[in-house]
Amino acid sequence: MKEQIISFIKKNRVSTTEVADALGKKGVLPNVLPVIDDVHEVGRIHCVFTANESNYQVHDEINKVNENDIVIVFTHNCGERAILGDLVSKYALLYRGAKALVVNGKVRDIASIKRSKFKVWCNGTSPIGCFNEIADEFPKDKRAVIEKRFHGAIAVCDDGGVVVIENDNINETMLTKLHRIEMQEDIWFFCLDSLKWDTKKIVCDNAYLTETNLLSTVHLEQLAELDKLLDGDDSNVE
Repeated sequence: MKEQIISFIKKNRVSTTEVADALGKKGVLPNVLPVIDDVHEVGRIHCVFTANESNYQVHDEINKVNENDIVIVFTHNCGERAILGDLVSKYALLYRGAKALVVNGKVRDIASIKRSKFKVWCNGTSPIGCFNEIADEFPKDKRAVIEKRFHGAIAVCDDGGVVVIENDNINETMLTKLHRIEMQEDIWFFCLDSLKWDTKKIVCDNAYLTETNLLSTVHLEQLAELDKLLDGDDSNVE
């Protein structure tokens, strides 16, 4: 099921906005934005951890990254220091073959990362980096919770940020929601571009559900199923 979801998102270039909608307007990694523009990646997550103003763990754990992984670096007590720069970015993306590198913290060497067009998402930039010395590791209890939710889960990364489909949400219901969201988007833009309806009529009034002969019975049934699925969603990333 995981590969089916990844394939559908990739083939249809499903955005983080649409995935978040399918999750009940949840799932975002806060304050994480891309370094370069016009990017879209989806894949399985490989978690990396670092803590206490040291990036020693990053250098150690990045060696376990597999090809086509999306690496997410989780940080603890690193303040405003950059977690990594162009050296680790190049190693992870070029030599380990990762699809994307997401840092829950800041990065440095930003000019070089941009020139290389490395697919990096982060909380911001700073020229002041962490120390590459051994320090107290990421708290074990917190790490265990994060790994259960995120390791091997699915990340979608684009210009809007990063949205995660957690392990508990990787199922047939999630794939159905993504199909329905795509269909709903197509209908909305048909109503806007072809019928010239205003957005209140489309989004708030859902007039396409009641306009005679606008949608087929199949469309109406599928949209009703989508509404039922979304109403029952309680997933979250916090």
